[in-house]
Amino acid sequence: MPGPVLVALPSHYLPFCPPGPGVMCHSAGRHPTGLARLKPDKTEFERPALTKRRPKPSGKQIMRVTLERSNLLKSLNHVHRVVERRNTIPILSNVLLKAEGATLDMKATDLDLEITEATPAMIEQAGSTTVPAHLLYDIVRKLSDGSEVMLATNPDGASMTVASGRSKFTLQCLPESDFPDLTAGAFSHTFRLPATELKMLIDRTQFAISTEETRYYLNGIFVHTIESEGALKLRAVATDGHRLARADVDAPSGSEGMPGIIIPRKTVGEIQKLVDNPDLTVTVEVSDAKIRFTIGSVVMTSKLIDGTFPDYQRVIPTGNDKELTVDCQTFAQAVDRVSTISSERGRAVKLAIADGQLTLTVNNPDSGSATEELAVGYDRDPIEIGFNAKYLLDITNQLSGTDAVFLLADPGSPTLVRDTAGDDALYVLMPMRV
Repeated sequence: MPGPVLVALPSHYLPFCPPGPGVMCHSAGRHPTGLARLKPDKTEFERPALTKRRPKPSGKQIMRVTLERSNLLKSLNHVHRVVERRNTIPILSNVLLKAEGATLDMKATDLDLEITEATPAMIEQAGSTTVPAHLLYDIVRKLSDGSEVMLATNPDGASMTVASGRSKFTLQCLPESDFPDLTAGAFSHTFRLPATELKMLIDRTQFAISTEETRYYLNGIFVHTIESEGALKLRAVATDGHRLARADVDAPSGSEGMPGIIIPRKTVGEIQKLVDNPDLTVTVEVSDAKIRFTIGSVVMTSKLIDGTFPDYQRVIPTGNDKELTVDCQTFAQAVDRVSTISSERGRAVKLAIADGQLTLTVNNPDSGSATEELAVGYDRDPIEIGFNAKYLLDITNQLSGTDAVFLLADPGSPTLVRDTAGDDALYVLMPMRV
């Protein structure tokens, strides 16, 4: 027979472990009457290791909202574009959804630009959460036309259900408290102008915005008020050093004395997509550091580029006396045809102008050459000058009149381009050596 085995147990297990045959308790000497008969101490049952606790309620408020798929898609289309596809900060990949009253408010930001929009909805339970913006947009985009969409956060607060018809999706959430707020501060100037005028200012100038990050102060449109021909104008200017675009509208009331501001390229692109309704009026609020646009139910707040825009007036030529008039559409099509053979790097096209005739020529040592002749209006000394074909096409695409007017000086000086339609826009194009 094997001898007794000595087992050392924690003291709080002793009341449940009376020694059995072949087992000797190390504390048996202190319990002469037998451990099984002792009433255990109350404190032994209250130890954390032995107590089964109920989980605490999460405290998350359940949000439940139903709305038309078309309304949800339209608003998501406006706000989700702000969100970058790749983010090192997870919360910036999400859109904030806040249901209260009779609307669902959506907000997205990249810390430089923030867009909010309210859309009508049936709110069964108010609440808020954040979900991946692009994922939610893609889901809603693929749902059936005319359907209703139900959004509901789950009790744990960590996920949200998207349901429509027989389709059901569950998206991971991040708490609303983590979502950043782009504090706008006070605005010094507020004015209103028709969406058509704001769209014209952007359309005429945005193509000339520089993409060169080293000259960050050129990565946007410079907007300011200026006295021109006896009237106060609201002017937009953009340049990348090779070309310059300038457009004016009558300065709206409230814009007098506003600071000159540089609106970033991304903000310009988003505004351009929001002002497609000609019946809208846009409210603009400006400070030294931020700008806010209110367009219908959309509110866009953006930081401004902190820099000094160069003195663009110095590069606008005033003494160009050689006037060339061409049919805008015919000229653009001819430039597009001959530039087919040009190299992607150079894209240079030579304009030889003499006696009412324009000859376009492109030479590419690797591919060959191309020429095309056009009848034009020109009665000055012959001149040959080269331009980047893409820049020529960018400018002619902005002209609304039937004819384009080129004011030239010599092959090495900037050329001025005007529209015969009469709108207050002009373009400056630097020549190339050909």
